[in-house]
Amino acid sequence: MTILVVTGTGTEIGKTIVTAAVAAACADRGVAVLKPAQTGLAPGEPGDAAEVARLAGGHVTAVELARFPEPLAPATAARRAGLPPVRPYEIADAAQKLATEHDLVLIEGAGGLLVRFDDEGSTLADAARLLDAPVLVVTPAGLGTLNTTALTAEALRARGLGCLGVVVGSMPAEPDLASRCNLADLPVVAGAPLLGAVPASAGALEPADFRARAGSWLAAELGGNRPAG
Repeated sequence: MTILVVTGTGTEIGKTIVTAAVAAACADRGVAVLKPAQTGLAPGEPGDAAEVARLAGGHVTAVELARFPEPLAPATAARRAGLPPVRPYEIADAAQKLATEHDLVLIEGAGGLLVRFDDEGSTLADAARLLDAPVLVVTPAGLGTLNTTALTAEALRARGLGCLGVVVGSMPAEPDLASRCNLADLPVVAGAPLLGAVPASAGALEPADFRARAGSWLAAELGGNRPAG
């Protein structure tokens, strides 16, 4: 596992925190996190890649390819800003370069798998296909997650992409009935194992505490010690 693409079934569901947890759990390796398109932040503000590095530790190299100020899909944000969009080949080229210098490269997408990066309709899936890289799907815990996870898994299969597994990005401290049942149902609808569940409060932990706990949230496939589901 040299290059891993991290996508989600939507936005604001914990992709960055899951990416940080994987990076922290792989602290014995040189890790790079690549954020192809950061939207909704002004120049100088810390973005998702910087947050991964902050939480996961000094062994992480953070790289951002492009930044657009409005909190929109990358294609729309680039067009409205009058800036060039990020193309899949640029993502692939950057990831391959990082892979020559790091043991693990984590590519964190924006929003879901099929969010557009340019006006031609290119997506994170196109970059994953160029790289022949496995995809990790981050999903919410609660009601509705089975449908969006199944749709994302179906989109991956239709494009010949492999789903490494699913991670719940923000598991409530007191999960409701749907959240508890979904832990068993998610691997069924995804056709891939449940490789972890990151607590909803994880992003608020001090970095040292985050690093100490990260392995307990993730299965061995992601550097942790939690049994896969």
